[in-house]
Amino acid sequence: MKAATRQKYGLPDVLAINEIEKPTPAETEILVKVHAATVNRTDCANLRGKPLIMHLVVGFLKPKLPITGTDFAGVVESIGEGVTRFKVGDRIWGFHDTGLSSHAQYLTIDEKRAIEKIPENVNFQQATASAEGAHYAINFMNKTNIQPHHKVLVNGATGAIGSAMLQILKAQGVYVTAVCNTKNIGLMKSLGADKTIDYTTEDFTQDTEKYHFVFDAVGKSQFARCKPLLEPDGIYISSELGPYWQNVYLPLVTKISGNKRVIFPIPSNVQKSLQTMKGLLESGKFRPVIDRTYPLADIRAAYEYVLKGQKTGNVVIDCT
Repeated sequence: MKAATRQKYGLPDVLAINEIEKPTPAETEILVKVHAATVNRTDCANLRGKPLIMHLVVGFLKPKLPITGTDFAGVVESIGEGVTRFKVGDRIWGFHDTGLSSHAQYLTIDEKRAIEKIPENVNFQQATASAEGAHYAINFMNKTNIQPHHKVLVNGATGAIGSAMLQILKAQGVYVTAVCNTKNIGLMKSLGADKTIDYTTEDFTQDTEKYHFVFDAVGKSQFARCKPLLEPDGIYISSELGPYWQNVYLPLVTKISGNKRVIFPIPSNVQKSLQTMKGLLESGKFRPVIDRTYPLADIRAAYEYVLKGQKTGNVVIDCT
């Protein structure tokens, strides 16, 4: 089978498409014929080994997994003798942020990992585009107690996390202001945004409206600049560590002093996130945003595009 492999951390030029042996499932594993995966922010962090904290989870001196990829959608081709959750022919999708070796034509995965059956009304590309970004979006919201009467500003609303967050918030009846670029204003409105701010023409931190939550899904703002946007007892959450890792220690500082807080969204429980997304997909309340699709052979180009930081929604890899 063909797979995207690397032996060291680095930029996309460390990747190569190699012919390797097709894996065989162990007793509690599933062999999946991969139809689609994405190249996402987590993949880029795993590829580059940056920030350095990534080395603690994906390999200290070199990557533990030579094959890249953190999410997938595909078909169960065979199962181990102890597998009970799935059967041959099931369409499934899954995600794990430390890697699933999914940039390949086949993968094996233990049935106890975060996997769900794909709803009948959803194709493979849509399924895999409803994993990584949606999981992180859900983990923003899990750290709060958002109610329908609340107002939320989402910075970076056009990315995989932000576009998922916008739709999940709107499914709960929340008022959302989406910060985006000019070309995506129409997209944001079609996804339900109550208000849009074009960051190419105006500074969203100067908005006169007040919000119960400011969610930075792209990690390019700072609490100090966003603080005036918050209502008393308002909460700021960013997807990045921030300058000097300030978003790690500010939660403690702001909990002790002041009435506007920072929370750091440590992600957890991928299985619950997938279950949430399955329900939203089945009900038609969520549609993943897909920017473009690359064949597996062009995996380097896909990474290069994502690393530019200009993608809208998700970049999908066709692994067939």
